[in-house]
Amino acid sequence: MATTFKTLNSANDVTSTRTLLHEAIPLTGTIASGTYTDGNIKTYSHGMFESVYDYPYLSSSANHIFDITTGYASNSSLSGAASVQNSKKLNVYSQMAQVLVGYDATGSIQSFDQDGDIAGGGTKINEAIFVNFSRLLTKDEIKKGSFITSFLTGGTPDARTDTLTLQDHNAATSYKVNSPAGEYGILYTSSVGITADSGVGLVYYQAGVAVLTGSIFDGTMGPGYSSGTYDSLATGSSIEVMANSFRNRLVDISFNNTVELNSTVYFCRASHNEFNYSNNPTYLSSSQIRVKNSTTDNPVSYVTTVGLYSSDNELLAVAKLSEPLKKDPNTEVTLRVRLDF
Repeated sequence: MATTFKTLNSANDVTSTRTLLHEAIPLTGTIASGTYTDGNIKTYSHGMFESVYDYPYLSSSANHIFDITTGYASNSSLSGAASVQNSKKLNVYSQMAQVLVGYDATGSIQSFDQDGDIAGGGTKINEAIFVNFSRLLTKDEIKKGSFITSFLTGGTPDARTDTLTLQDHNAATSYKVNSPAGEYGILYTSSVGITADSGVGLVYYQAGVAVLTGSIFDGTMGPGYSSGTYDSLATGSSIEVMANSFRNRLVDISFNNTVELNSTVYFCRASHNEFNYSNNPTYLSSSQIRVKNSTTDNPVSYVTTVGLYSSDNELLAVAKLSEPLKKDPNTEVTLRVRLDF
């Protein structure tokens, strides 16, 4: 326990920093296609979504990557058609819209908007595929402007064609903030001539969710055992079949995640006339300082630890030096103590 304290000046001795760390996350279509014979695709009895793992999900080393589900709005033309799991598809869309888009002034759930201008009208995404990425991958958020995904949108289930690439172009400076879930960007089909019409999806950075309009799939969908256009599958097939169809058309997904590291740095300064003596009982021998050869020598101490105390002298944090630091009246020392959170 220290017996000598020095007060830190908040203006000169304490500063805060914010650092963003990024990690590249590549997800190939082979992972999502379920190539493992003993299964890295997990389905559930409720049938409202399915999960993709990087290894067979029963393995202790398996990591959850993302969930896939689909749904449509109550005002979609598909909601009035005879549909398998119609209520569940409506509920999925409503739940995702509540969280990511929110409510209007009348208390009604708003629909996903293709250009992000929710109040201004425009084209709505009323039939959507949702990809919910795990926190293990996205960390604090997806880095703006780094999200890219490609699909095979045409052809037949066994002969898929027409690669379509989507990216959140210019999102680093043009992202949207009118979502209760945080910031989001628009997924465009091309970086050339970006218009509202070329926006076919949304990516929510803090929530880690990608929303894709079903209209991007113009070919015959299906994983081989069930096929049809997107609309026919959306009304005549289960969510699980829709998820399988999406997975088998996925080429790849890549993005950079973000870890926000906040730090407080304390500059602990010992001037030439401070902390030149030790309170350790072994510092003295028969009332004589052990590290002095003669009475005319300067006092010497060796700094090994820095303690940060509260205003009422309660120890809050301890920092250890890698090796003892010599301190005497001829030297001044500044120790930089950093707390990360």
